[in-house]
Amino acid sequence: METQNLTALTEFILTGITDRPELQAPLFGLFFLIYTVSLVGNLGMIILTKVDSGLQTPMYFFLRHLAFTDLGYSTTVGPKMLVNFVVDQNTISYCFCAIQLAFFLVFIVSEIFILSAMSYDRYVAICNPLLYPIIMSQRMCQLLVAIPYLYSTFVALLVTIKIFNLSFCGYNVVHHFYCDSIPLLSLLCSNTHEIEMIILILAGFDLISSLLIVLVSYFLILLSILRMNSAEGRHKAFSTCGSHLTVVIVFYGTLIFMYVKPESSHSFDHDKVASIFYTLVIPMLNPLIYSLRNKDVKCALHRVWKKLCNIFS
Repeated sequence: METQNLTALTEFILTGITDRPELQAPLFGLFFLIYTVSLVGNLGMIILTKVDSGLQTPMYFFLRHLAFTDLGYSTTVGPKMLVNFVVDQNTISYCFCAIQLAFFLVFIVSEIFILSAMSYDRYVAICNPLLYPIIMSQRMCQLLVAIPYLYSTFVALLVTIKIFNLSFCGYNVVHHFYCDSIPLLSLLCSNTHEIEMIILILAGFDLISSLLIVLVSYFLILLSILRMNSAEGRHKAFSTCGSHLTVVIVFYGTLIFMYVKPESSHSFDHDKVASIFYTLVIPMLNPLIYSLRNKDVKCALHRVWKKLCNIFS
């Protein structure tokens, strides 16, 4: 096959979620609803945790950044995916494809470690409540989100530059609904062994190290809960941990399924289904699971709503 230099490639064609015409309109409606709920929920959580004085604690500081990363990677993927349902040919420019991949990696890797930071925050709150204000100081909280953002930017630039500095073949059809690293690898004519190993090592390190923090934190939390004498205290702790662990299991399970396996064993159809979960469904669920079931958030919503009513009345 004749190869084509990457500078001559001006655009990619995205196959989208399905090529069946009768499913385009129903899927557009479904994913438009999902993305709208995700947008409103995460944007609302960012604003609420910023303006309400009752939510100025480390827990809600991390929730704000979780909402920011959810909003970031769902918006990186969602609008373009929705446009692809209503156009004849799902094209994306070469430059925008690289930008989409880079921003997606920044937000998804950041979220992995912010979830770990939230686990550590819950560990300190439950196991060391007297030292909690000292350990989880404002500076420590800022550090626990700054490091993931800096590290994820490094990972995103490394992977994106490595992929787009290799030569693509003339075939430019991406078997996905957005520019992800795995589908792009199949379009390369150059030797992909190095970039495959980089992606596998980084994905393995990110998932295993962050998941280890989560597991250790919750193991220590479980031991602390079992030592509690108060049934009410145990119930409250279990309720907080249960919501977090539910999202962690779904999120990490999906990412492990997607990335921590050899490139040759990937099925594009299976990867699309997994990608829908962590790019669209999970960002929609997170505000509901973490926040709308939370009594403090409900009270904050009531206070903000009351203030708005007073302003406009």
